Amino acid sequence: MFGINHIQFDSMTYAIHYKNGSIVKEGRGLSFYYFGPNSSIVAIPMGSNDLPFIFNETTRDYQTVSIQGQITYKAGNPKQLAEVLDFTVDSRGVYKKNDLEKLHQRIINEAQTATATFVQSLTLKDAMRAAKAIEVNIVEGLAASKAVGLLGIEVLGVNILAVKATPEMGRALETETREKLQQEADQAIFERRNFAVEQERKIKESELNTEIAVEEKNKQIAEKKIEGQMQQADSTRKLREMKVQADIAVEEQRKLLIEQNAENQRREADTRGYVLETTLRPYKDMDWKLLVALSNNPDPKFNIALAFRELAENAAKIGTLNISPDLLDSLVSDAADRPQNPPSRR
Repeated sequence: MFGINHIQFDSMTYAIHYKNGSIVKEGRGLSFYYFGPNSSIVAIPMGSNDLPFIFNETTRDYQTVSIQGQITYKAGNPKQLAEVLDFTVDSRGVYKKNDLEKLHQRIINEAQTATATFVQSLTLKDAMRAAKAIEVNIVEGLAASKAVGLLGIEVLGVNILAVKATPEMGRALETETREKLQQEADQAIFERRNFAVEQERKIKESELNTEIAVEEKNKQIAEKKIEGQMQQADSTRKLREMKVQADIAVEEQRKLLIEQNAENQRREADTRGYVLETTLRPYKDMDWKLLVALSNNPDPKFNIALAFRELAENAAKIGTLNISPDLLDSLVSDAADRPQNPPSRR
């Protein structure tokens, strides 16, 4: 009414009220009345914005890659942004121009400029694996860009969602990768079979080594048995030698005993002979006739026997000797009546 309007902004919008070209008031979440013919209202959104992008670049090996990502930013200096781009709104709060798209395009251009030099230094395969490095290059490029600095915006983050080759090249890479994977699979199969053969060889070697060890153990057992038998034979031989030595020692002791016994008997005989000789020495030089007389034997037959002895000794002096049969018969009958083994005298 009469050109006086009321406008209200939320807390996420930085509003600037220009009157006759001069700033009357500014701030976030303002609500005020203004006179439309001499007033201009600028509204800068202060919240963070997500700016998706996609652009193509050429790699070092002349292949085209498509880089897809997202830039998150916010207005760091809204007053400076209002001086570069037109964010004027009407009485309903609608932007009179679409400079927000211009802002987005400038940010994307700066991001592409920061990415181009880096991507052109990479091969296709390296570029497709360099998403994180591309993010770093975009962040550094936007931070160093004078154009972005003049816009008064602050980059919060950059995310690279995909780095893709052209469909034809993608299929070629898939084929190459598929062949490489097939080769790796074949190599894996070969290595697995080779490993199985190697393991089988090791198992056979282990079995042979086990058999060799068993044979070696059997050999050692046989040697030990032979050694035990030899030791047993040696022990038996030593035992027999000890027994023979013992027998020899016993025989030596027996020999010594026999010799000692013989010596004792000889000495005893010598002693007896000496005693007998000493006992009979007085009778040695005596006439036997005197000894017979001293015996004083009363048996008449003994005297007859002595008489016959005298006759036998003097047979040369006797001319004729007559002996009556009765005398001989009495001597013979008397001898038959006497016992055969008279008791011995001591």
